[in-house]
Amino acid sequence: MSTSTVPADNSFQLSQLWRDARYRSYSIQIIALIVALSVVMMLIGNAVENLEALGKDFNFGFLYEPAGYDIGQVLVDYTSASGHWKAALVGLLNTLLVAFLACLTATIIGVFVGVLRLSNNWVVSRLMAVYIEGVRNVPLLLQILAWYAVFIHVFPTPKQAVKAPVIEGAVYATNRGFYIPGLTFDGGYQIVVAVLLASIAGIFVFRRWARQRQEATGQILPVGYITLGILIVPSVLAYFAAGMPIGLDYPVAGRFNLKGGLKVGTPLIALWFALSIYSAAFVAEIVRAGIMAISKGQTEAAYALGLRPKRTMSLVVLPQSLRIIIPPMISNYLNITKNSSLAIAVGYMDLTGTLGGITLNQTGREMECMLLLMATYLLISLSISAVMNVYNESVKLKGR
Repeated sequence: MSTSTVPADNSFQLSQLWRDARYRSYSIQIIALIVALSVVMMLIGNAVENLEALGKDFNFGFLYEPAGYDIGQVLVDYTSASGHWKAALVGLLNTLLVAFLACLTATIIGVFVGVLRLSNNWVVSRLMAVYIEGVRNVPLLLQILAWYAVFIHVFPTPKQAVKAPVIEGAVYATNRGFYIPGLTFDGGYQIVVAVLLASIAGIFVFRRWARQRQEATGQILPVGYITLGILIVPSVLAYFAAGMPIGLDYPVAGRFNLKGGLKVGTPLIALWFALSIYSAAFVAEIVRAGIMAISKGQTEAAYALGLRPKRTMSLVVLPQSLRIIIPPMISNYLNITKNSSLAIAVGYMDLTGTLGGITLNQTGREMECMLLLMATYLLISLSISAVMNVYNESVKLKGR
């Protein structure tokens, strides 16, 4: 009797546990995790076997070998004798540069277009609608190539640009890029930079205090002028007190090209313009949706209190719409960063062009390069998401 009842008791206990929602949920998750890990281990095992069959191993020592190729747009010192890790770093900085510029410009243009899209002026509203629908329905790659062609064929050669500068002796627009004054640093420039950073921190503190004062008393300070003063006055005083350690290096005409100054290459400008204008169309629709989600009663109440339309938009409507606008904007910023990988189409050497392009082809380390490339883009995306989520929390409606 005892031997026959034990299996029955065990099956009864198992059936009872399976009916428990928590036990069943944990069991399914554990089984799914085991299956996923098994698949990953199988893929890794197959990759190792295939690499051994090809006579390859898995290591990242190639990063310290000489890169052997030049990069046109660099933000740090780099030569063809530098290692592949340095080339990857240059590509990473170029990716971050164009992504930052495009995010900033797309936001400004998008907010402007989104507000004008709701204008009572029929012509203005329809023009913005044509821009939005026209731009966002054309593939981004085609727009990048189109802008690159415009800059290549419309702007003059460097020799011709010297005769028709944008700003005499300072700014030249050529089909090779824009030449602008660059910065030179002498001893003591660290003081000026430190004062500038302290001024920026002071601006955040002041604006927060001004906002709290306005909420408490209703009095509005001229925040814009005071912010400008905090930014400029201390930095200018520190600049002259340190003996003017920061100067300008102006571009000058050479025999065949312009020399000196700072060159912003045509590939960077074309990519920046295309990403900004393309993404601004999506930003405009996000802003329009956020504004339209705010009750008209808010606007009518602001008008009843004597606020003008401009101040109503900046003080009442836009602050409330941020909680609706920010979440989709995070995705838009991530898309801009990932879309920057199309830079290779116009020869802009970003991370995909260096680590995922020339370095991969020269070393034959396709798996290592692809893993590093994916991990880097993942880290960038997670960082952007983290920063924007913190900001999103700060603009959420908070109950008392």
